[in-house]
Amino acid sequence: MNQTLLQSWQNNDWPTIKSSKPLDTGDGVIDQRTFNTIEVDELFDAVNHALTIAGQAVLFRSLAQPLNELVQIKAKQQAVEELRNNPALKAQLERIVEQAVPNEKNFYLLLFGEFLGTFGTAREDHEIEGYGYLQYKRGIRFMLELVDQIQSVETPQSDYLKSIFDKIKTFSESRPYSLMQGPVYITENAIQCKEQRQGTFSPAVIFKPRLFKPLLISLFFGTVWTLAHFFPTDMFQVSTEAIPTATIFFVPLLLAYYPIVGGFDRDSCIIPLRNEFKKSPAVAETLDALGQLDELLSFIKFSEAFGGNKVLPELLEQKDPPHHRINLQDARNPVLGKQNPDYVGNDFALDDDKLVLVTGPNSGGKTAFCKTVTQIQLLAQIGCFVPAKSATLTVADRIFYQAPEISHLDDGEGRFGTELKQTKDIFLAATAKSLVVLDELSEGTTFEEKMESSSNVLNGFYRKGNSTILITHNHQLVDHFVAQGIGLPKQVEFADDAPTYKLVPGISRVSHADRVAKKIGFSKQDIDNYLADS
Repeated sequence: MNQTLLQSWQNNDWPTIKSSKPLDTGDGVIDQRTFNTIEVDELFDAVNHALTIAGQAVLFRSLAQPLNELVQIKAKQQAVEELRNNPALKAQLERIVEQAVPNEKNFYLLLFGEFLGTFGTAREDHEIEGYGYLQYKRGIRFMLELVDQIQSVETPQSDYLKSIFDKIKTFSESRPYSLMQGPVYITENAIQCKEQRQGTFSPAVIFKPRLFKPLLISLFFGTVWTLAHFFPTDMFQVSTEAIPTATIFFVPLLLAYYPIVGGFDRDSCIIPLRNEFKKSPAVAETLDALGQLDELLSFIKFSEAFGGNKVLPELLEQKDPPHHRINLQDARNPVLGKQNPDYVGNDFALDDDKLVLVTGPNSGGKTAFCKTVTQIQLLAQIGCFVPAKSATLTVADRIFYQAPEISHLDDGEGRFGTELKQTKDIFLAATAKSLVVLDELSEGTTFEEKMESSSNVLNGFYRKGNSTILITHNHQLVDHFVAQGIGLPKQVEFADDAPTYKLVPGISRVSHADRVAKKIGFSKQDIDNYLADS
């Protein structure tokens, strides 16, 4: 079960969109290393069309901690389909989300704002001046209006949307909702809502979020009248001569009234209430529900803004024995292909075959293609559209992408040992339902040892039964597996010494290193020129 947004924000000074983190290797669908390698931050920026902070935070959480249950993913897909096929419902929810945007920050200010004290002046968005009355009223209005608006919308048909509506409607039955509606009763031992006061006759102060207290002021003047009646003095005579005397008596009382009453309300009412709201599961579920609505709408906006083919993937049941499968037609990278009609799409299929060996020269598109596959798998597992003409796949229980990280060498192990440890962690965590991308293997050793180690690793993954994609320049390794009838050899295509960014059958036996060297100005001729000029 994912943390709610409020749980992830408990130790923050202010809510942050990217507060969710990938789980440890083997605990979630993706780990931190894969999260970084497939550039989930950039993927979030491409997909994100959410308007609220909650919506953006929910979307980021979905990408960092994607679903691995087929039923849950299909439920989100059905909700997206319902919104797309019901324009009236979609328009109603869009209005609700749009209206929530300005009030949402008021709610966060109530929960997380910093009180500056009686005479402080707010200069930052997270600062609260005065006693917090205005912030309290605006903050609770956000939650109350959200409930009212959802209750006025016709109940949707899809289970996922219904569950979101139910979370928000159920909030109206909670103690925090009753406290927000008021009245709030301050007793000697606790804060009580109106339901708790029924049949209770113990003394209590009714909290009203305003400095002007008619009952208290009436009581004050009643006391003054009583004193004037029983203890006559010039101080209570309304005359020019009595004004100086009255001023001496009343002005200090007025000066004391504001900090005493305001300070009591802030310390005994507003701060305890906001602490209760911040820790309330009912408040957290309601805020998450708003974010989930915004996330669904963001999927549709992403689809409309992307350009070209988009589709909700067809999710397959696992066969027996289970293993990961994927079939994509005209698949484009969700980040690089957005609003880019010239981006080259590719077809890709892994069914009974479990190993794909991708070769090709530098800068030919091997890495971009593999990121396309993993990013599409990730988007599919959050219930989102993917950029493809068609997409059929199974749910991956794990998605791994290992790429060389020279800057993260383990002490004493060197590059070979460090990368082999990472591969071992992936191997132990992977199952037949996993998708694994390996960008080169066994770097930092001799060619003979690289061949032996790489063969052992790939054979291990093949026997596990998961989908494995290897990116390599080592065509001899590919020859070895093809000779055994294992694996699909694919290469990135070049035409006229330039990449076409198409993936085609075959094995590339050239690296085009000279082309890359010329491009960056460090070919043999460039080196000779540098030496001649020095």
